[in-house]
Amino acid sequence: MVVGEIAESRDLVIIGGGPGGYNAAIRAAQLGLDVTIIEKGKMGGVCLNEGCIPSKVFAHAAKEYASVPNLSILGINIGEPTFDFHELMKYKDRTVAQLRKGVEALCAANKIEIIEGQATFTAENKIGVENGHQFDVYEFNHAIIATGSATIKPDFLPKQSDRVLFSDVIYNLDEMPQDLIVYGSNYISLEVAFSYHNLGANVTMILDETDDFSFDTSINRELKRILKKQKIKVHRGFKVEEVHASEDDVEVRLAKDGKEETLKGTHIYVATQHKADIAELGLERFGLKMTEDGLVETDAQMRTSLDKLFAVGDITEGTPSAVKAIKEGKVAAETIAGLNSEVDLTFLPTIVHSIPKIASVGLTEEEAVEAGCKVKTSQFANSGNSYAMITNEKSGITKIIKDEETDLLLGFHAIGAGAVELISTAVTALEMVGRDEDLNFPLYPHPSFNETILEAVEGLEEKAIHMPPPKKTAKV
Repeated sequence: MVVGEIAESRDLVIIGGGPGGYNAAIRAAQLGLDVTIIEKGKMGGVCLNEGCIPSKVFAHAAKEYASVPNLSILGINIGEPTFDFHELMKYKDRTVAQLRKGVEALCAANKIEIIEGQATFTAENKIGVENGHQFDVYEFNHAIIATGSATIKPDFLPKQSDRVLFSDVIYNLDEMPQDLIVYGSNYISLEVAFSYHNLGANVTMILDETDDFSFDTSINRELKRILKKQKIKVHRGFKVEEVHASEDDVEVRLAKDGKEETLKGTHIYVATQHKADIAELGLERFGLKMTEDGLVETDAQMRTSLDKLFAVGDITEGTPSAVKAIKEGKVAAETIAGLNSEVDLTFLPTIVHSIPKIASVGLTEEEAVEAGCKVKTSQFANSGNSYAMITNEKSGITKIIKDEETDLLLGFHAIGAGAVELISTAVTALEMVGRDEDLNFPLYPHPSFNETILEAVEGLEEKAIHMPPPKKTAKV
């Protein structure tokens, strides 16, 4: 290793080139700052290279493959479809590479310096970067940590096996799993289960010691129906005691209420807990404040306890999400540039690219009741929507929750085609402290999935046109 004698000066240094990092970099460059990104891996981070983008490629492919048999009702007959796993992997790799090149080109266009290597803090205002035998030191005015999170693997797993899969490898396999066991109840677990099932794998889910998913009860009910319809078996409330992996398969021993059960498959996907990936940065020497969950403590401007140091993305408190990282990165950049900016994650949407998709924002009905609201809800089935009928995507519901005393909108929850695209309307309405009349007044395109929102909103006042009238209780 060669150690530089003089520290080079930099205005803003960002450690990590994922969604939080490169969005912060570009926003800072727009505001006139000279920006340097230090990245030890590939630009785009886990989201682009291993997570968000690959998972959505698989979800899209699975949806398209599953829809082929239904084309015959439109008079389109193409025979029995076949699926080539390796061709899908090639497409995924091309898509990721093209998007990564796009990020790199945007950074170059904004005159952002990218340095490859492992960063380590040598002082509160200095960073050393090791790349092979080279070690350079940079003194900075401000720094943003955007290194993402590291997985915490459960103790019951074997030390190493190609048949035990995590989020960083599940979309980078050499072969299609034949019998896939999915352990977990989060959005990644659902995407894995639905994608691989619709691509031809036999999928069994194990909910991680819970009896249900974390959505509104109406969404959970519809989700259970769809899982059953697609013949994805779900084991609820089980604890995994042991996973044994051989060269050819895996065996999972479950326990519930004193009873044991054993599942066998060719592979198992395991949802993991996460912690801030900052161990190699050496920040513990400078007293950086952390939360009890092992995340970096920040304020609403993403400042840490150390002067000049900001943190964004999965290393900070809140649900791990590219949406969260992007917003936090921009806010950190704007704060450093002297703007009055802050993060508010109250209406951070939850998005699941299952088949069909799930989107949620705001309070669930249960949360609204617990908060002391006088709750009124309305639920519209996609089967009553004309465009859902046209596209043969009739599964799903849209649910809206409001406070009956103030008419304030409290929550929006949807499962079905178009749910992800429609969630932006709900986020905007909630952010603007909207009431049901604010969604009832505008004009909605027809025919479209947008009308599911209108019908659900009108249903709050029993004005929905394509919804049966509520049953009246007979007077005694």
